[in-house]
Amino acid sequence: MSESPSPVSRETILAWPKAELHCHLDGSLRLETLIDLAVSDGKSSLLPTTDREALEEFLLQIDESESLEAYLSWFSHTIGVLQTKRALRRAALELALDAHDENVRYLEVRFSPILHTTEGLTLEEVNDAVLEGLREAETSCGIRTGLIICGLRDRLESASLRLAELAVAYRKKGVIGFDLAGGEAGNPPKHHLAAFYHARNNLLNLTVHAGESWGPDSIEQALFRCGAHRIGHGTSLYRNPDLLRYFVDHQIPLEICPTSNVQTQVVPSLEEHPIARYVRTGVPVTVSTDNRLFSRTSVTDELLKVHQHCGLTLAELKNVVLNSFRHAFLPFEERSALVRDAESQIS
Repeated sequence: MSESPSPVSRETILAWPKAELHCHLDGSLRLETLIDLAVSDGKSSLLPTTDREALEEFLLQIDESESLEAYLSWFSHTIGVLQTKRALRRAALELALDAHDENVRYLEVRFSPILHTTEGLTLEEVNDAVLEGLREAETSCGIRTGLIICGLRDRLESASLRLAELAVAYRKKGVIGFDLAGGEAGNPPKHHLAAFYHARNNLLNLTVHAGESWGPDSIEQALFRCGAHRIGHGTSLYRNPDLLRYFVDHQIPLEICPTSNVQTQVVPSLEEHPIARYVRTGVPVTVSTDNRLFSRTSVTDELLKVHQHCGLTLAELKNVVLNSFRHAFLPFEERSALVRDAESQIS
């Protein structure tokens, strides 16, 4: 039987070194940056208001999304302002700086470059702008970053393959992995096998959004058809006990984003989130924000929530923090060094 949770303060968690493995660029803008870009680029019509307090109030409606697909529709407010090199570089830079400010030592940022080409930028120009912003943050504050390129479930397989080719071309230039994102219903991972085949054959790390609004079958396809090394969300994993045991036996990590999971209605509440079950069964669980703007959160706050609302103990919380370093898409030696350093500071 697990020990009873002992109170852990936000200040304690804030001081711990952390890593974040699941964070979307276009869902993590600063609110003031979203407004500034919309106004300066003549795109105010993308927002219902450019008043900060009013926009902040408007975005609270995200919590009332009826489904994952309804939640994803909110990205229309941010993607539209991220169509220039300047905007993309700024968004990436500020995201990394914000992560550093809460003691995130290593950050993996993901996005789909194809969504940022509507005003004429090429995929390469989009990717270069984001990488430039991340490198600028690394230079200015010392945070380490990596970029994950996402294919999209609702696009043709040819589009996903083109994005996988882009990821491979940048494999030694800052891109560390390939992902598949977007609405799950009616868009199974197996429809994008060519993209994953190309990425896998070129030694890219693979993660797939799966088992979020669709069941364990989505996770099985991501794992056994696409070759995923990590699973994004995976909240429905418990519905297949044999598959859950496979995750434990093979130590396959889950990238869990608790607040987002409640907002997308894949779990009824934080109290009913299966994260504690996964942790205590032995699944390597990591905790991330998913979308810092839309979920109004940080890694620190997500960790505090799973302690306060999901019942994770101090020991369990520390292990979850270390898991994010253990399962980072980094060379083994670098991961091991980060784990040792983190262990010495949160023991």
